[in-house]
Amino acid sequence: MHYIIYNALSGNKQGKEYSSLLLGNHAPADAKLIDITSIGSYADFWAGIDLENDTVILSGGDGTLNRFINDNADLQLPKNLFYFASGSGNDFKKDVTDGDSAPIPLHKYIQNLPTVTVNGKTSYFINGIGYGIDGYCCEVGDIQKQKSDKPVNYTAIAIKGLLFHFKPTNAKVTVDGVTKEYKKVWIAPTMKGRYYGGGMFVTPDQDRFDSEGKVSFATLHNAGAIKTLMIFPSIFQGKHVEHTKQFEVRTGHEITVEFDRPTALQIDGETVLGVTSYTVRSGKLSQKKETVAAEV
Repeated sequence: MHYIIYNALSGNKQGKEYSSLLLGNHAPADAKLIDITSIGSYADFWAGIDLENDTVILSGGDGTLNRFINDNADLQLPKNLFYFASGSGNDFKKDVTDGDSAPIPLHKYIQNLPTVTVNGKTSYFINGIGYGIDGYCCEVGDIQKQKSDKPVNYTAIAIKGLLFHFKPTNAKVTVDGVTKEYKKVWIAPTMKGRYYGGGMFVTPDQDRFDSEGKVSFATLHNAGAIKTLMIFPSIFQGKHVEHTKQFEVRTGHEITVEFDRPTALQIDGETVLGVTSYTVRSGKLSQKKETVAAEV
């Protein structure tokens, strides 16, 4: 049996329509469509699935994928589990495929995921943590979604934010025990993948299958609004790394970013407001700490 779990709100509220594209192409016509909001308990839901033989396709955006991973963190998942990108940004798909529209086998991508701790809450993420102008864009985008059904233009929000509304912060960043301070910070993401923000190629050298499990912290800093606006478009091609005076990447297992004022943050596209700091731990570091705790 085939099951398609879809998020109707993804893809600018076209999630159900997008998921129907699977029927006949990548799933039989009699596949069962299930609204993700109808699943009250995944434990109960999986109890009714043949985990060895049934096929389950999750259809939604990066935020849907993030919530699915966290909601199922301690549960046994189907052997045949796939993801179909039907969101507005689809950064996970950009990172792991060459544009192929076929559903993506999920299991190898959800092993050893890093965690982020924000405001006392710890959760997994699969793409990245955005802090700064990117978090601001998500905050403004959420407000626009509440007021209108029109697609949100995040690029326009970013440009207006850079020129008029968003004010850069100062930041203290500690990577594996080494602390550096940065002035006029515009972005401060930590990445498991290479893309975030709807196609921003922010950490071109990050490898989600890094043998040591490292993640990448990136910062665009020490620049005024006009200079930042000149650099910003180059992030979509990964050319921003050439601006070495304003851009820096650091890799490690444990990264803490502290801002000098509260700023919105996004986790795989989901917004968290009023954040002053976050801490990321790589999947292998989390595993090591869990092993030590168990031995004690």
